[in-house]
Amino acid sequence: MSRKTDTARIDVYARITDRIVADLENGVRPWVKPWSARNMTGRVSRPLRHNGQAYTGLNVLLLWSESVACGFSSATWMTLRQANELGAHVRKGESGATVVYASRFTKTEIDGGGGEIERDIPFLKAYTVFNCDQIEGLPDHYYRAPEVIAKPLERIEHADRFFDNTGAIVRYGGNQAYYSPPTDHIQLPEPARFRDAASLISVRAHETLHWTSPAHRLNRDLSRYHKNRRERAFEEVIVEIGAAMLCADLGIVPELEPRPDHAAYIQTWAAILGSDKRAIFQAAAHAQRAVAYLHDLQPQAASNQEAA
Repeated sequence: MSRKTDTARIDVYARITDRIVADLENGVRPWVKPWSARNMTGRVSRPLRHNGQAYTGLNVLLLWSESVACGFSSATWMTLRQANELGAHVRKGESGATVVYASRFTKTEIDGGGGEIERDIPFLKAYTVFNCDQIEGLPDHYYRAPEVIAKPLERIEHADRFFDNTGAIVRYGGNQAYYSPPTDHIQLPEPARFRDAASLISVRAHETLHWTSPAHRLNRDLSRYHKNRRERAFEEVIVEIGAAMLCADLGIVPELEPRPDHAAYIQTWAAILGSDKRAIFQAAAHAQRAVAYLHDLQPQAASNQEAA
């Protein structure tokens, strides 16, 4: 890889990290921004590609943040080329949003003994997309208003079934919410203690993301969670991002105010992410992996796998 390419990749890491750290330093969690924006309240979804496929990982946060900053109502994004292929055009003067594509390629090298070895080399590519609100001439369905989301009670019942299907054991009682690794269970206060059903679901989502961490699930090492503030805060970043993604998937408006035990992490998150330009990328990747894991535990996912 050339020095120019390597520098460009570092600049992408730094530019995106600096944007997220700036939000945190202002006391704002960028992954809950959409729900606090008046034009998007109650109908937030993941950002969508031009073909209706949902974005994943860090791109979800980047495009949510861009939508809030610019007041976009459409959830769909596309490149200039994709817009042109649809016979449309981006309005003059519009600025696009940055999204990233991360992957790996294999390179064969010669070792000290003259033998060939294969190295797995990660790479990051940034590209620009535009929201449908910035594009003219698209087919009509790109401009349709978002579908009316299910009634609140229906959404709550759907979310309850989703978490029940994971098999995670939940016990109710006390005044704290946490995941207990020794007993592998989630502890939640009695439902009546929550402000509303959506708040209960969002907290359950948070703790269920912690539940994905053991070695027999996704193997995120939490052995130093209670001993090292940095590692504890990093795990909380992962599950907060994951819970926001899940709430979007389930049509639930999450808690907008951070829990007291999590609010204290915000400045620590800013410090961690600011000192390690790859940390937010890693956290978002872990969050996406955990969310996908929970989706894979659903009966429909199992049926699809059997059919394949």
